[in-house]
Amino acid sequence: MDRLTAMKVFVSVVDLGSQSAAADQLDLSRPVVSRYLAELEDWVGARLMQRTTRKLSLTAAGLETLPRCRQMLELVGDLHAAVGAPDDAPRGELRISVSTSFGHAQLVEAVADYVKRYPLVKVDLQMLDRTVNLVDERIDLAIRVSNDLDPNLIARRLSVCRSVVCASPAYLREHPVPRQVQDLSQHNCLTHSYFGHSLWHFEVGGEQVSVPVQGNISANEALTLERATLAGTGIAMLPTYLVWQALRSGTLVRLLPEARPRELGLNAVYTSRKHMPATLRSMLDFLAARFTDPPHWDHGLD
Repeated sequence: MDRLTAMKVFVSVVDLGSQSAAADQLDLSRPVVSRYLAELEDWVGARLMQRTTRKLSLTAAGLETLPRCRQMLELVGDLHAAVGAPDDAPRGELRISVSTSFGHAQLVEAVADYVKRYPLVKVDLQMLDRTVNLVDERIDLAIRVSNDLDPNLIARRLSVCRSVVCASPAYLREHPVPRQVQDLSQHNCLTHSYFGHSLWHFEVGGEQVSVPVQGNISANEALTLERATLAGTGIAMLPTYLVWQALRSGTLVRLLPEARPRELGLNAVYTSRKHMPATLRSMLDFLAARFTDPPHWDHGLD
């Protein structure tokens, strides 16, 4: 049995959801696909899938086998690329997950620069405002702004994410400028649906201070809050990676600079250090060099 081909068939059947679809994609007949699956199950010593006329589902053994097959196929691809290439330029495909706001504000430009440098790499960017399961959703790399990371994953700290309290000049012409953090309770505060929705946390003079806030707009991602703040709707706590240009141009005004919102780590998260594809390692090194601490977007904001 060609075990690598059998693994490829197995992965294709799972990804496409049926043996017939996998047969079409791999240019194999349906009986050949079935034979490869059966031979792989014989080799593993367990049934990998429950197959009915309506749906396909993985057994417990199948769930264990699938990520190992993916890893083996990636290793083979890296080996072929390394042996067949006249140089060691990264090549292949990377699937990257990132929040909508950081993706639009910073990562898209970074990835564009990366693929200009390494044109043999293809990047599939997934802009998602939720925590993804890297294995289930076949994510090679996730960029996460958080201090609370899954201990089962490997994290490489890239930089730090700082936030500022800000408002538009139009809003401040119509409302008193807050002089202390407690004044925020008297303002229309635009909040994130999941982070600091009703309570904003600061460090003021070395002490931790929490302030209850409320407002008439909340959103599950920061880009929407930035747009509402620029429109003069209220005061928001926004990441500097998103609003640094607006702060420098004066279209947003920083408030309460002596009060420091909680800082979060900017992390690159992946599943394992073992057998790391060369392209993933290259991307990690590229991002670590680009997103330094302090990050370039914070220069001049203090």
